[in-house]
Amino acid sequence: MTISYTLKVANARFGGFSKLLFRWKGSIYKLLYKEFLVFVALYTLFSATYRLLLREDQKRSFEDVALYCNKYTDLIPISFLLGFYVNLIISRWWGQYTNIPLPDQLMCVVSSNVHGADEKGRLLRRTLIRFANLSSVLILRSVSTRVLKRFPTMEHIVEAGFMTHEELKKYDSLSSEFNKYWIPCVWFTNMAAQARRDGRIRDDVALKLLMDELNKYRAKCSMLFHYDWISVPLVYTQVVTIAVYSFFAFCLIGRQFLDPAQKLTGHSLDMYVPVFTLLQFFSYFGWLKVAEQIINPFGEDDDDFETNRLIDRNLQVSLLSVDEMYQNLPPMLKDKYWDDQNAAPPYTIATAAETLKPSFMGSAFDMRYVGDSEQVPYTPSMPRARTPLLGRFLSSAASPGVSMKNIMGRGARGHLVRFKGEGHASPNQNAHHSDQDQDYVQRIEEEETTEDEKESRGSEPPTPRLLLKKGHRRLQASEKQKKMEQPKPSLLLITVDEPSDENEDSEQAEC
Repeated sequence: MTISYTLKVANARFGGFSKLLFRWKGSIYKLLYKEFLVFVALYTLFSATYRLLLREDQKRSFEDVALYCNKYTDLIPISFLLGFYVNLIISRWWGQYTNIPLPDQLMCVVSSNVHGADEKGRLLRRTLIRFANLSSVLILRSVSTRVLKRFPTMEHIVEAGFMTHEELKKYDSLSSEFNKYWIPCVWFTNMAAQARRDGRIRDDVALKLLMDELNKYRAKCSMLFHYDWISVPLVYTQVVTIAVYSFFAFCLIGRQFLDPAQKLTGHSLDMYVPVFTLLQFFSYFGWLKVAEQIINPFGEDDDDFETNRLIDRNLQVSLLSVDEMYQNLPPMLKDKYWDDQNAAPPYTIATAAETLKPSFMGSAFDMRYVGDSEQVPYTPSMPRARTPLLGRFLSSAASPGVSMKNIMGRGARGHLVRFKGEGHASPNQNAHHSDQDQDYVQRIEEEETTEDEKESRGSEPPTPRLLLKKGHRRLQASEKQKKMEQPKPSLLLITVDEPSDENEDSEQAEC
């Protein structure tokens, strides 16, 4: 049966786990004492042979072998292998527990949606929930040795009341070379469909809800079957077992206490009991034994699942819920706090101190704010705070989207070009102006950037060349770089002609 010690560790106190060390049933001592005694006996045998039976030259050879074994045993990654293996086994163990079929949800749906207070309605509800329990018994009988010992044949299941003789005949008449735990679930679905046609289930929504709960129940039965069928890969278990056994086999020689008179490194003391080696054996071998115990929790170990008790519980509560509890409700009365808006259940003297604690309202609920709390409206032109060092790294690699924006003249940090006589910025060099003024004078005014913007621009790709054509002339980007190197940028007065439609098309093709 499962060893429960939850009450013993309900409260953390000094030496809380120390009381658990003196329990025998379900303990590591019960699992490991045989291997531990064998290891101690073999270690003692090697130690006595080295000290009493070997000659001096043989002792020197034994010492060389011991030093060699002790040096290279650390190359075995025992902690790595055991850690991953036990983690896998624990996950598998918990998955098997959560997939044990429990009829609690299904019995509530059957009790609330399969109607009829007469004998036929009662028989229908009890038969439906009995089929569900029969399916779980069949699958647990296939995976659990305890259940198989309890129900060694199908006749024992009939005698236990999970199946009738007529149902057993029908079950045996269906020949299949695979496990037939799913047959009672099919009986359940056919009977529920018949109940819908007879009006015992009043609508299709209730029938669908009943089928959904049955499918969840059947899926858990199927998962137990697959957990039993698909084991942890054998090679993984073999690798871990070989690593642990070989490690401590070499420790029998490598961890021997050698003669201090030989002045060997690490052997200045001569102790007869290898305390730390025994603790290491206890830890690593105990870890392996834990995995060995819970790799199949449907056996008969102390901490394996109590499947027989679970079968008894499921049958009892499910029949109680669909039969005696059907439409058997307590009368509706006004509760104690009917006229009280603030319900306050009483406390005992032992728990009265809990009422002195204020209710939790949130971690920042009582925070005091010191500073200017005046609200200001948000505008898109509001400056954003930047971290110069972080901005330097973030702007080191410009994305293709940003580069295309710079090329098309819509970059976020592009130079503003202001035209004489206009109050707005026009970064687009193909903006439409007056067709009559062929010698339109443009004044390019570059805004001075802040120091960290210059640093961030230093890591960006070169700014694309500004194309201002008079005929086929180009204003190269090198002129702009020269202006940046000057201490104070001077204003340039450039006289250009407005490009014609043909020149605009050629410029776009070149871009």
